[in-house]
Amino acid sequence: MTTQRRHSIAGNWASLLLPIMENDEIDFSALGEEIDMLVEAGVDGIYSNGTAGEFHNQTEAEFDRIQATLAERCAGTGIPFVIGACQPDPRIALSRIMRAVALKPLAIQVILPDWWPVTDLEAIDFLKRAADCAEGIPLILYNPPHAKRVLTPRELAAICGPCPCVVAIKLADGDADWYAAVREHLLELALFVPGHHLATGMKHGGAAGAFSNVACLSPRGAQWWTDLMAKDMDAALAVEKRICAFMDTHIVPFRQTHGYSNAALDKLLCAIGEWGPVGTKLRWPYRSIEKAEAERLTKIARAELPELFN
Repeated sequence: MTTQRRHSIAGNWASLLLPIMENDEIDFSALGEEIDMLVEAGVDGIYSNGTAGEFHNQTEAEFDRIQATLAERCAGTGIPFVIGACQPDPRIALSRIMRAVALKPLAIQVILPDWWPVTDLEAIDFLKRAADCAEGIPLILYNPPHAKRVLTPRELAAICGPCPCVVAIKLADGDADWYAAVREHLLELALFVPGHHLATGMKHGGAAGAFSNVACLSPRGAQWWTDLMAKDMDAALAVEKRICAFMDTHIVPFRQTHGYSNAALDKLLCAIGEWGPVGTKLRWPYRSIEKAEAERLTKIARAELPELFN
């Protein structure tokens, strides 16, 4: 008997990246232009305020303006959107959820309170309170690799099982044993794996989609590749092999060797792809990768992954 997922949310979701000006302010004009470009690219959805959206480095007034801009630009386009109400402080997170409700997103993404790691019972309590604040809008739990508690599939089931409001989880994937545990514990939930592993995730039967770093590189290309998975999985896996080789060789060393954040890597990918008015600058105090690196890697990306740019 096949377990039915709690929600149909799936596919290639593009991250809303913050264009930051030299004075460290958000360029809201460029942000609106970026949203229009993502809509025109035909991605399955757009999400705000993930790690790459620098949710941890905004005022509450900026949070409200970012979400309103996203909702207004997506209105009437047929492109669904998810609002990230992520905040390590649970009180601020609940306030963000309540303010997001009026914008009617498809779902609201949250993280667990993160200054001190929560127990399972504390996590359940938080998610139930978040659901009350969301007023029927589904929740997506974001459990990144740098969280204070990186939860196993069994632990995620224990936390999300009592909270039917949680319909999806964004997380890092694992090996064959990890996918076996997913099939045992998490089939009811839509799992969003790292974008460059999406074909493997779908082949193993655990992944519904990705909040995608590949879409940071090329929204159109990521959508083409996601659609290919439904038509020719072997071909999609062959593309994935080259995507992973590009990431491992040219992108991951910026984090592993030079200590840049994941947000810096995602903005670098966008600059390499040359598709939107974002740039590589992060908000202080986080370091940004030099634009010259993006310029150097643009030709390499197009040579190694031509399908993503055609």
